[in-house]
Amino acid sequence: MPSENKGIVIKSTGSWYQVKPDNSDTVACKLKGKFRIKGIKTTNPIAVGDRVEFQMQDDGTGVINKIVPRKNYIIRKSTKLSKQAHIMAANIDEAILVATLAMPRTSTGFIDRFLVSAEAYHIPAKIIFNKNDIYSEEEKNQLEQLSSMYDKVGYPTLVTSAKTAENLDQIKALLDGKLSVISGHSGVGKSALLNVLVPGLNLRIGDISEVHLKGKHTTTFAELHQIWDNTYVVDTPGIKEFGLVDIEKDELRLYFPEMMRTSVNCKFYNCTHVHEPGCAVRVAVEAGEIASSRYENYLNMLKGDEMNLNQWELK
Repeated sequence: MPSENKGIVIKSTGSWYQVKPDNSDTVACKLKGKFRIKGIKTTNPIAVGDRVEFQMQDDGTGVINKIVPRKNYIIRKSTKLSKQAHIMAANIDEAILVATLAMPRTSTGFIDRFLVSAEAYHIPAKIIFNKNDIYSEEEKNQLEQLSSMYDKVGYPTLVTSAKTAENLDQIKALLDGKLSVISGHSGVGKSALLNVLVPGLNLRIGDISEVHLKGKHTTTFAELHQIWDNTYVVDTPGIKEFGLVDIEKDELRLYFPEMMRTSVNCKFYNCTHVHEPGCAVRVAVEAGEIASSRYENYLNMLKGDEMNLNQWELK
């Protein structure tokens, strides 16, 4: 009788899944019959990061017959108009955004949409500012201000350079013992950083488009890599946009931690921090206690246009 085994899905290639049991080599597995998860309409029922149970077959392959309940997952929509979605990763311990101030530039609007999505689904988020070796003095000053701002809000930041390996030990400590999703625009150096962290990983690295100063896509699907014992990273395709899905406008204020902390002093318990009298949040913005860029990005998200832009969502 085939034996029962458990493992983590590290790669999906069509109808086959590469599953890594805890104490043995990777096994190529197929799904048992039609496999669907209630309430989730996606092109794939199983994703990297999923914990599954499977039976070994006589030919050395496996058959997946059960998925362990997820604590969270990331969805990527096929297109803005499509209702189809693709689960990119599951069971994430932290979401790390790799951002850059140039070549290409990551806007604070993009960063804040990423952070709101992570906040909404209780996934700890951190920011790594890469390419510190190429910045001008003005950009380095800006970087210092951004790092200070996000650290103050409660999102740890690290400044690094894949080229010079700056703060490499701190990045290793950030990833150690976790399953981390690494996200960001194409060209910010996600794969380059991982290659420096893990010699021999040999992820493909793309060039920067000189016309648009944007990265060329090199990662085409999410893949989970075990980089050390009990430490995994999911290298993801570059994200062009990061909007918000399934977050109601009256909930958005809940996902800005500094606004939540200050809102206890607002006159109204359901203050939207836009027009109400006695709003402590607006007072804090005017006093410089809450960053104006964060507040402006909050207002932009409230306008509604960006609430349905996303190509990725964190669940």
